Amino acid sequence: MESLAARLGYSFKNPGLLKQALTHCSAGKVNNERLEFLGDAVLGLIISDLLYHKFPAASEGELSRVRAGLVQQSTLADIARTLRLGEHLILGSGELKTGGANRDSILADAMEALLSALYLDGGMQVCEERIGLWFSPLLNLLHQQEPPKDPKTTLQEYLQARKLALPAYAIVKIQGKDHEQEFSVQCSVVMLQEPVVGSGSSRKEAEQQAATEVLRKIRLQS
Repeated sequence: MESLAARLGYSFKNPGLLKQALTHCSAGKVNNERLEFLGDAVLGLIISDLLYHKFPAASEGELSRVRAGLVQQSTLADIARTLRLGEHLILGSGELKTGGANRDSILADAMEALLSALYLDGGMQVCEERIGLWFSPLLNLLHQQEPPKDPKTTLQEYLQARKLALPAYAIVKIQGKDHEQEFSVQCSVVMLQEPVVGSGSSRKEAEQQAATEVLRKIRLQS
């Protein structure tokens, strides 16, 4: 835990909070589910505040769209991997056998629980500092006056500008329990021979991820 505390840049006064934040529900009754609930709210508030001040001319809809992109499961999982949270997760035997320590949904949930633990142990200022640091590479990519469009909108406008058929999305698989389902959605466009599959904790998130991959493949072709 000392190595993790060093990567977090914070030493817990109550180490039990950190342990609980890293404990998946498969490992027992005392787990990180309640912390996830609070952490999601803390993250949403701080990211909302950052975007509110970064984009003074943006509408509510634009701010909501950018926030959704920043707090989505894949983004949180990437930050968790940077912090190497997976090495410290406490999982049940089933999740250990199936590679749960590297699953996006589990890493993202642990990230939210970690933020909750930081909030309860150190207060809002600590969370603001850590979130500001961890999200700074993504926030720095955003232009001051014009929030970026989400991948689905970007892809649609790209195809419309070239008078091509709009992308077609279809669910190909839903797996997992009700409270932690993972959706797989394929996106088909005329410019690619094969459909591209994206995944996420909701259909919307999976569609956005698929659109992102389609845009990447189209750019590689051009």
